[in-house]
Amino acid sequence: MTQIFNFSAGPAVLPKEVLQQAADEMLDWHGSGMSVMEMSHRGPEFISIYQQAVHDLRELLNVPDNYRILFLQGGGLAQNAVIPMNMVGRNAQPATIDFVHTGSWSGKSIKEAARYANVNVAASAEAGQFTSVPHQESWKLTRDASYLHICTNETIDGVEFNFVPTVQGDTPIVADMSSHILSRVIDVSKYGVIFAGAQKNIGPAGLTLAIVREDLIGHALPICPSAFDWKLVADADSMYNTPPTYGIYIAGLVFAHLKRQGGVAEIEKRNIAKAELLYAALDADDFYQNRVAQDCRSRMNVPFYLRDESLNEQFLAGAKARGLLQLKGHKSVGGMRASIYNAMSIDGVQSLVDYLNEFAGR
Repeated sequence: MTQIFNFSAGPAVLPKEVLQQAADEMLDWHGSGMSVMEMSHRGPEFISIYQQAVHDLRELLNVPDNYRILFLQGGGLAQNAVIPMNMVGRNAQPATIDFVHTGSWSGKSIKEAARYANVNVAASAEAGQFTSVPHQESWKLTRDASYLHICTNETIDGVEFNFVPTVQGDTPIVADMSSHILSRVIDVSKYGVIFAGAQKNIGPAGLTLAIVREDLIGHALPICPSAFDWKLVADADSMYNTPPTYGIYIAGLVFAHLKRQGGVAEIEKRNIAKAELLYAALDADDFYQNRVAQDCRSRMNVPFYLRDESLNEQFLAGAKARGLLQLKGHKSVGGMRASIYNAMSIDGVQSLVDYLNEFAGR
């Protein structure tokens, strides 16, 4: 069988070691006689899984003690409603939320947040077709905003922040890190809230992480559903309702795997090497195009276009024949996209580069 390399943007590739361990433990977790999928979320077996996952994530990201780690449901998209419902109650009404519009996902966040507060688009890259992050000196921030929302890596557009914004006063930064969390070293203390859907760098779809500074908890609007009220979730250690238990289990295996690989700092070095290898092939001549400004290029999601787009289907068919899967770009932007998350090996990226060179006839 041809070796498969899965470049899907999400649900995405998982470490083979994690999948193998999950398979080995599927019918009987650690002699319990139960699959993790069969366990009560309040039983001692699953509580131990949950506690270890929280411990390992806190260690991997060096999460300060005054932050809570919450396991939620609904994906990153639901957080676009959950976050304003938990945050705008801290401010006099009507509240204002600042946004930096850098692509498809920040655009979705803006649209949803406008249902709960005034929205100020402090800066937008739309005029440049979302190929860069606007320089911060051009941002028009609100003095007393409830928070500043940024998407630090745009999965569809392939734009990644390479800096932490400076805010006015004590305005907290809310960061959607869904598609690059755990891929690079970050200073959690610079953010008020970090959230991420699990299905890219963490685990299966259905699980969402939120890392929330404690002083931001306890301000939910009356309309906020109880299952999404951060205080209720935090007070119940993410067990207010039945959590996505198997998703948490797989996430915990991924966290342990990352620790064995040397932690986030070591993973970041590998991600830099993979990205440099792929971008070098795309930049070798004008056969392929990556349209993102070089200082804003994502290490995780690499969109590219063929100079002659009539060759798109031929390119994809050839890639599939070589076991290079899920390279078709998002329907909203077209072209191609290679997502090279933590679990994508350097061998996988090299195989893609070899095919890019072969197809271009270099």
